[in-house]
Amino acid sequence: MNESTSPTNVTIEPEDWSAERQELEQRRQWSRGLGGQEAIARHHANNRKTIRERLEGVLDAGSFSEVGSLTGKSAQSDGGVNQFSPAPYVCGLGEVWGRHVAIGGEDFTVKGGISWSGDRKKGGQGGFVEDLAHDYRIPLINLIDGAGGSVTSMLRRGYSVFPGVHGFEQSVRLLGEVPVVCAVMGTAAGGPAGRAILSHWSVMIKDTSQVFAAGPPVVARSLGQIITKEELGGSDVAVDLAGTIDNVAENEQECWEMIRKFLSYMPQNVWELPPVGDQSDPPSRKEEALATIIPKNRRRPYKMHKLISMIVDKDSTFEIAPRFGKSVITSLARMHGHVVGIIANNPMVYGGAMDAKSARKQTHFVELCDTFHIPLIFFVDVPGFMIGKEAEAAATLREGMKSVYVGLQASVPIYTVVVRKCYGMAGMGATDKNGLDFKIAWPSAEWGSLPVEGGVSAAFKREIASAPDPKMREQEIEKQFRESASPFLTAEAFGVEEIIDPRETRAYLCRFIEASIYKRKTALGPKPKYGVRP
Repeated sequence: MNESTSPTNVTIEPEDWSAERQELEQRRQWSRGLGGQEAIARHHANNRKTIRERLEGVLDAGSFSEVGSLTGKSAQSDGGVNQFSPAPYVCGLGEVWGRHVAIGGEDFTVKGGISWSGDRKKGGQGGFVEDLAHDYRIPLINLIDGAGGSVTSMLRRGYSVFPGVHGFEQSVRLLGEVPVVCAVMGTAAGGPAGRAILSHWSVMIKDTSQVFAAGPPVVARSLGQIITKEELGGSDVAVDLAGTIDNVAENEQECWEMIRKFLSYMPQNVWELPPVGDQSDPPSRKEEALATIIPKNRRRPYKMHKLISMIVDKDSTFEIAPRFGKSVITSLARMHGHVVGIIANNPMVYGGAMDAKSARKQTHFVELCDTFHIPLIFFVDVPGFMIGKEAEAAATLREGMKSVYVGLQASVPIYTVVVRKCYGMAGMGATDKNGLDFKIAWPSAEWGSLPVEGGVSAAFKREIASAPDPKMREQEIEKQFRESASPFLTAEAFGVEEIIDPRETRAYLCRFIEASIYKRKTALGPKPKYGVRP
């Protein structure tokens, strides 16, 4: 080849792609504009944020990389595109605490956030955002603010689809792989409501969010009940009464902060351990108040929240479902930086007895911690399952035994700390019978198949009734049994592994929790028995 015609000597004029780049930027501006200034103004007037504002609030600053920003529908003219309506769903990759997450949500200013689909769904019910979390093994954050499906889609298609054509298969799979957080930011009904439940932790906003299977118009048409959205599925119902959603935030800002805090306790996936946090609080710290916190009067309550706060790392607790099933406290916390799950009976409610609601809460929390390799600490003061007509009608026994069943399946290290009462099947549910079965007790501890009072009344019914002074005879028998129920006698038989001074609890637990890391590392990976929250 002649040198003068060599390709290296050919002058190539730069191409002009400015028109296309200008169109790209214009489409991006339309996409960022969501439903338009008027719709956004109305949204703000209702004290609600747009999806893009929510993404900024949840994620580390400048960490969001959007996927599908040009998804939507454009209007064409002779001069080219003159209008573009973006899809209601915005999603992509972001970071929380410097760790990657998949995140997405509907924007109500775009057609009410109603479900949209093209060649591929972005999210809302399946779609790219869930595929991203699954394929990259990173947490998923769903910010829910959409109406879901509509009967009008039947007219558009010309036929009705069978339920599940866009199913929850990936949603269920993710629950066994990565942390899934769902925040109900507005009204969620049908599919979006179902997606809120398919999560490891959920939150809604007081007076702003509602969640239900079907909204007021459907309820009115089907049942003749005239009811508001708030009455049907506001936080008083969904969080306090039903436990459908775990936590409630006072406003959107607090909601974003709660999402970030929850994820700070979670590993990226089930193939990793949770991150170790600040270790400046020494394991050797002793709180003198622990020595006197348990009342001598066995019927007197005390503040279990205070007890917990004196043992775990300072200011490290994040309580799950604090307004539901209040006789049991479930909380994430740290012990010398290591994430732990706390399950504690609350003597301020039903004397710490486990009712159906608290059993449901405990079941879900055990599954959460076991799925993500988080050791469990039980602070036990439980007289047993709640009894009585109402308790039986609420299926307390079934829910309680389900909690026992799930607890016995857990493979994470479990530490049982009996601070006062540990009776019956509810007490059994706080032990690790299929593991090390490591039980620690305070000198104030007592245990058995059932409390002495009830047991004596049943076993010595005739003898008590025939005594000259039945009440005195009952008290005499109770005293006799209580003397035999000393925790020190059980310790002599090695029926309880150790009795400790309450002030030693933090140091004692920290040593064993740190030593358990080898067990937890060998158990990394998914646990197929879990995957759907109860």
